[in-house]
Amino acid sequence: MKKRYIGNDIIPHLILFIGAVIMIVPFLWMILTAFKSVSESTQLNPFIIIPSVWRLDAFKSVITKMNFFRLYWNTLILIIGRIICAVVTASLAGYALGRFKFKGRDIAFALVLFQMMVPPQIFIIPQYLIISKLGMLNTAFALLFPGLVTAFGTFLLRQAFMALPKDLEQAAILDGCNTGRIFLSIMAPLTKSSMTALGIFTALFAFKELMWPLVVNTDQNTMPLSAALAKLQGQFAANYPELMAASFLACLPMIVIYIVFQKQFIAGVATSGGKL
Repeated sequence: MKKRYIGNDIIPHLILFIGAVIMIVPFLWMILTAFKSVSESTQLNPFIIIPSVWRLDAFKSVITKMNFFRLYWNTLILIIGRIICAVVTASLAGYALGRFKFKGRDIAFALVLFQMMVPPQIFIIPQYLIISKLGMLNTAFALLFPGLVTAFGTFLLRQAFMALPKDLEQAAILDGCNTGRIFLSIMAPLTKSSMTALGIFTALFAFKELMWPLVVNTDQNTMPLSAALAKLQGQFAANYPELMAASFLACLPMIVIYIVFQKQFIAGVATSGGKL
């Protein structure tokens, strides 16, 4: 019996270890390539992984060519703006869909699920036409526009609000609280972990979004990091050390965010029943 229990523990941990190695190898390859020369990074020998000489030329070149302070600032505005919009709109919509019974509620939630199923590329043309008609191309609002509402966030917070007991609302009503006070003072604080998880998800989605920033922004001063990194890719050849160095510098904020909010991220997903 004891050997069987040991075997049951080893197999899942071995699978998780293999999965972790598979996921971390590309990240390690990115870091190691950033310290190589151009010729060394394009060699076909798969066993040359560690740089023969650790070089900082790629980092110096990238920092000189690209205004990272401006790119970080544009990306920060994009992320913070989308987080605020996502949390506010998704919490209100999720609370209404999860706690109230009204005519057309199921149809409204079905439309939310439908938007989650449809590829986001379908909405690019109508969204671009709206931004163009408003004269808001090459602006921060253009980057923020697709994230004003979020179907995924609405679904996530609806699940969180539905998990709360009804006794809380009934007790608050007996104490004389109206709907707004119940939401702000009781329900919203209890779903803080889910809101934090939504904020992290939204930050990751906004950070890695590429197509929309390239469509609505052609000005270098309004580009986020993702679009600026795409500009480093040459038409016929690419300087892989510079590309990997820039990618590593761009990933640092997201790594810090995840390390700081790791507990809230895991707790939010676990308690809400949402899946990515």
